[in-house]
Amino acid sequence: MFVVGAILHALQISFVMIWEVFWPLAFGFLLSAMIQTVVSKRAVAGALGRPDLKGFVLSLGLGAASSSCSYAAVAVARSLFRKGASFVNAIIFEFASTNLVFELGLVLLILLGWQFVAAEFAGGLLMAVLLWILFRLTLGKRLVEDASRQAGRGVFGSTHEAHGEMDMSITDGPFLARLFSPRAFTAISHSFFMDLNALYVDLGLGFLIAGALAAWVPSSWWQAFFLTDNPTLNEFWSPLIGPVISMLSFVCSVGNVPLAVVLWNGGISFGGVISFIFADLIILPILNIYRKYYGGRMSLYLLAVSYVAMALAGFLVGGAFQLLGLAPTNHQVTVFETQPAWNYTTFLDLAFLALIAVMAWRFVTTGGVEMLRAHSRRPDEGATLVRDPVCGMTVDPATATEKAEYGGETYHFCSAACRSAFDKDPARYAAQPVHESHTHTMTQISGGEMERQQSAIDPVCGMTVDRDHAEYRSFQEGETYYFCSAGCKSTFDKDPSKYVGHPENRTGG
Repeated sequence: MFVVGAILHALQISFVMIWEVFWPLAFGFLLSAMIQTVVSKRAVAGALGRPDLKGFVLSLGLGAASSSCSYAAVAVARSLFRKGASFVNAIIFEFASTNLVFELGLVLLILLGWQFVAAEFAGGLLMAVLLWILFRLTLGKRLVEDASRQAGRGVFGSTHEAHGEMDMSITDGPFLARLFSPRAFTAISHSFFMDLNALYVDLGLGFLIAGALAAWVPSSWWQAFFLTDNPTLNEFWSPLIGPVISMLSFVCSVGNVPLAVVLWNGGISFGGVISFIFADLIILPILNIYRKYYGGRMSLYLLAVSYVAMALAGFLVGGAFQLLGLAPTNHQVTVFETQPAWNYTTFLDLAFLALIAVMAWRFVTTGGVEMLRAHSRRPDEGATLVRDPVCGMTVDPATATEKAEYGGETYHFCSAACRSAFDKDPARYAAQPVHESHTHTMTQISGGEMERQQSAIDPVCGMTVDRDHAEYRSFQEGETYYFCSAGCKSTFDKDPSKYVGHPENRTGG
């Protein structure tokens, strides 16, 4: 009976925390889905081409407006890097998309209070600046070139990673018309549940682990571990050990906030909480993804630089809030004592449950379940992939059950809903570069907005490149240059002035 009672106590704490933050999470995911519906990844990549101050600011802003899923953020960063964004901007975008997003602030506000929200965003900006400085001081061109070659090899990943490669954005027509159209509601519903599908494991683990730690680990153990008897050592030790705990927890994104609540209740310093939350992008599974995407040396470099920036940002922000008298001193978290009641939280939870039910109906009736199933199937090694012209998802023609003929070309789809949308207006989707005559082997293709189908000349090797299909791009002095391979792009990036004499290669050519 003791064991059963302990388990029930842990589950009760987990449920209470979920109930308290349900509506902020749903609201944050909804905003993220709306933004993803009207902003394409190709447009983002074009804005992040130069590693200058403007590119840095845009990386922060666009990252903060994107999905909070850490795995998706890593995949999107790689996609942006392959499309022409600088490596520095791509990584800054990645960190902003998990540490400066709206839903993270809401969950922190509900569970820990406004001081943590303020410190998280102030610390997030500081960490981004520190990363940018460290990159400029220590990131060698050779390391970036090696990462570029590795990123161009097209490594398949998990469902989490693949989600970051999809682009279901609607880019035609006025902004408000795009956002509030029936087609947008379908795209928002799909994006919402794709985000949820990518995050539910991390969120569930985060709340369950937090409930177990809160119920089973005595406060005296936490206090001894965080050196609370010596406040000075605690202020230094906590920001250093916070990222290490996050790395070993395997929980990322918003899912690590419940764990932060337990650590704060146990005596970790204010700055330690901030550094712990920052470290969701250096957990062990994501470090392994870095290794696959960019190579072993770059993964170790990202671990070292990220850890230094996270620990230092947590320490500095914690110290600043202490000096200003803004850091809370009470470590007793009220959520552990809260029980569901008929208050604004319950009414908002019920309202968002009703909205999610409507979106779930739309998701199911427009082929969302089929899309998830297709998305979870990992293509065989060596498979030749094409892009679904409707949602931008990567499809293996050998296993795709939905296809259509138009203009003498064969188009493949992830679901019957996408094929149905194509059948209603094939001319609209056929203009996108997705058919079998332009396939890619062992690569996941990102979607993008429609562009003029023009050719360009690779300035390095002289090969003709279709701009709509070009995976590799560089941006120099407001012009876009297209390449046939990662090798040519790498050669160009070493000495752009040597090759910019090809005017037909530019966007206006």
